[in-house]
Amino acid sequence: MASIKIPSRQALSRGIVLSGVLAAVGYLGFSLWAGWSEVLHALGMVGAGGVVLAVALSLINYGLRFVRWQIYLSRLGHRMGNVDSALIYFSGFALTTTPGKAGELLRGVFLERRGMPFSSSIAALLSERLSDMIAIIVIGLPGLSLYPPARPVAVLCLVMIFIFGFVVLYGRILETITTWISASQSKTVRVLRHLLDMLIAARKCYTTDVILMVLPLSLAAWSAEAFAFHLVLERMGADVGLWTSMSIYALGMLVGGISFIPGGLGSAEAAMTALLVIVGVSSVDSVAATIIIRLTTLWFAVCLGLVVLLVGRRQLMLSTPQLAP
Repeated sequence: MASIKIPSRQALSRGIVLSGVLAAVGYLGFSLWAGWSEVLHALGMVGAGGVVLAVALSLINYGLRFVRWQIYLSRLGHRMGNVDSALIYFSGFALTTTPGKAGELLRGVFLERRGMPFSSSIAALLSERLSDMIAIIVIGLPGLSLYPPARPVAVLCLVMIFIFGFVVLYGRILETITTWISASQSKTVRVLRHLLDMLIAARKCYTTDVILMVLPLSLAAWSAEAFAFHLVLERMGADVGLWTSMSIYALGMLVGGISFIPGGLGSAEAAMTALLVIVGVSSVDSVAATIIIRLTTLWFAVCLGLVVLLVGRRQLMLSTPQLAP
């Protein structure tokens, strides 16, 4: 992992600009399909106050997830000061929409410069994704009755969660396998050893006390953004109940996540729009609501991460350990 390089400012800018252009083209086509003037009218109904409220709820989401991140780092034996850790955590948002989950990889690079093994940082990232998936599935469960084709997706995710949890909780087998293969120097075995090291490290994030702390944080974090989606629909006059709108948002996030498209770009929007149409919202309002919530969640996160990354780049590049006492 030592060969991983931190992307240059130019590379970061190109990646973000390219993803932004592609998204803008997609959203423009989306709006033209529904009717541009009608979409603008719907956006006006939400107003500046609605946008600000949605952004505020997004900030609550990020803040709760950062608290969870700190819990994972502490449990993995690498507790960091809030300021230094926040710079690393939020900088990763800048690359949310770029290929290969580069933002998460970038966090691992910065943490490694502060003495945290890459296997441990990946363990924290895996733990985050698993906790997110569980929370999103729970929030989205009521909406499965609206869209039966999504049920197999949720079942598959739950099966994956169960398998991962079983492997991690009963990790002695992982340690035994690691011991067996430790003498081999083949490239395949080295990759397998790295994966096993990550899973072994992740076990520390799945004790009962940690689970009881992080799952409520995850549910609250994603409920905040799902509630923002409900408020947007409400301001537009769409007759969608609270649990229905929150479930639709969660299912959109789930579809976006399993699509393996960075940021769920395109797939999440399509899923949310389709589900809104199914429950009786007009195509125009469905498109407008989807665009607004994605601008105030996904794209707000990207902008926030970019600001943190560029402003705090010098601090992020430090290699001196910044561990909290």
